[in-house]
Amino acid sequence: MSFGALGANAKEALGRGASAMGTSTTTGDGGMTKEERGSSKYLVYQLLPSRYGMNPDDLRKADAIEIVVGQGAKPGGGGMLLGQKINKRVAGMRTLPEGIDQRSACRHPDWTGPDDLEIKIQELREITNWEKPIYIKVGAARPYYDTTLAVKAGADVVVLDGMQGGTAATQDVFIEHVGIPTLGALRESVDALKELNMHRKVQLIVSGGIRTGADVAKAIAMGADAVSIGSAAMMALNCNADLYRKDYEKLGTEPGYCHHCHTGKCPVGVATQDPILEKRLNPIEGGKRLKNYLSTLTLELQTLARANGKSDVRNLEPEDLAALTVEAAAMARVPLLEQIGYQD
Repeated sequence: MSFGALGANAKEALGRGASAMGTSTTTGDGGMTKEERGSSKYLVYQLLPSRYGMNPDDLRKADAIEIVVGQGAKPGGGGMLLGQKINKRVAGMRTLPEGIDQRSACRHPDWTGPDDLEIKIQELREITNWEKPIYIKVGAARPYYDTTLAVKAGADVVVLDGMQGGTAATQDVFIEHVGIPTLGALRESVDALKELNMHRKVQLIVSGGIRTGADVAKAIAMGADAVSIGSAAMMALNCNADLYRKDYEKLGTEPGYCHHCHTGKCPVGVATQDPILEKRLNPIEGGKRLKNYLSTLTLELQTLARANGKSDVRNLEPEDLAALTVEAAAMARVPLLEQIGYQD
């Protein structure tokens, strides 16, 4: 979630909420803002094909670097940021004309395969004096092979983003029909890490549709080390909240159903560069709401772990899961409910 797609107050609020919970946030495309760096205890710098806003000094200021190969909502595709959101500051950070539609490339300009990626990782390590862990983020399409290649290229962390992830920067055909579901992709990535004897050595972060403690519990039970959250965090900042109804009506929608992030006219001040609308999001209050959400998420996860007789959430395992449908059992490769003694 880049500065440009989101306003500066939203980026600051995300940093405040994540820091209060002792976790990290990411820059997204477009570079690092001073608000985000100042409010984030741990900040991951995302290096995307566009290279918008990228400079070595910001890489050194970050706590980790994430090379974005793909995104779950649009694997194999680039992004778009419409001109109405390219204000003077966004244009300056991205070295783009103000008010002109911006398109992000779908592939990196300086490497074309795993051998080149290994060289790129070495370059980033040298730039940052070997102090920053390197993540590689892939959209879930061929997770087994992508995870294998990321590990062989030297990644410290693999971030796997499933198709349930959200975006306002691509076409509906990508969102609805490209990629594979998060939990099915997760199983393939775990298989790849185990075959390489790198499971739990190279960390695996999963994202894409993670919203509740139950989602987190399933991901960890299936072998993930951590999860990453996008859309749900925006909701915690008041995205789609039942406020400013007249502004929703002007967009032809209503609270709870708004998908007009691309217009730059976000009624609640999250996905906008309009200074009047942006003031509607107080970053301090937004950070508190995000902390509350993450606290609840954590408590739900802990509750489910205890219910399964675990003293640590990291002890959740596939044997704690059962599938309710044939499709879920096939994708996640966990037993179908009636196969484990609960049939009528």
